[in-house]
Amino acid sequence: MKTVSLKLRIMHLERLIRILETVAMSGGGSTVNDICAATGFPKPSIYRLVQDLVAAGLLASPEKGVFCIGQRVHRISRMDKSDAEISVIAEPLLSDLSDRFGAACFLSRLRGDGVEITQVEVPSDKAISFLHPGLGLRPMHACSCAKVIAAYADEETQTDVIGGRFRQYTDYTQTEPAALKREFHAIRVQGYGECIQELELGICSVAAPVHLDDLGVGLSVGATGSIRVFTPEFRARIGPALIALAERLAECLGHPAQTTERYAAS
Repeated sequence: MKTVSLKLRIMHLERLIRILETVAMSGGGSTVNDICAATGFPKPSIYRLVQDLVAAGLLASPEKGVFCIGQRVHRISRMDKSDAEISVIAEPLLSDLSDRFGAACFLSRLRGDGVEITQVEVPSDKAISFLHPGLGLRPMHACSCAKVIAAYADEETQTDVIGGRFRQYTDYTQTEPAALKREFHAIRVQGYGECIQELELGICSVAAPVHLDDLGVGLSVGATGSIRVFTPEFRARIGPALIALAERLAECLGHPAQTTERYAAS
């Protein structure tokens, strides 16, 4: 019985894929009759499957009765960049900022329900002392690189983040949902976020989101250091520099830069 059920699910999936392939190869959109002729599937089944694909965002219907590949498929195909590919592009940008400000600079990426620091560049001048942030996952509520991604997430995701149970890492860790919501709004207004001793005493970080068109924000760039170095004045200088770096990285990844006008309008 389980074998039969599995075969039926695979058959259903194959039909969905075949319809997507047919529409993708059409070049200008397909009607139900077109799909029926190309696949040989029963027309009633095609009607039902096409509507399921439209509901999921995998197909779109720009005009009545005509179907084309949906934005969700385009987003999936454009998200297919490995950490290594992004790192090659980000490395010179992060290194330059690290040398200019004498601080460790890093790249972070949304990974499931968390945000992971995937790359760190440090000052080339060996006489400069700095704090290495380390690689790995960071909490969504207590690290600048994660908060700037959460700030631009959809409302459902933000609600999940704000509604979670938060670990109190230090006395400065923000765990109140209302306060986090206000902070997310502030990030959208100024374009970058801060973490001031929230994850570890004496340590600060500043980060900016990388806007990738309709893909949203799944990357961020940041810098970290001691509270002695990362004074309010220093953070006010490096924040806009990180915004500029994020815009440049977005351009290098094939996406138009977002200007600060976007932040002010949020």
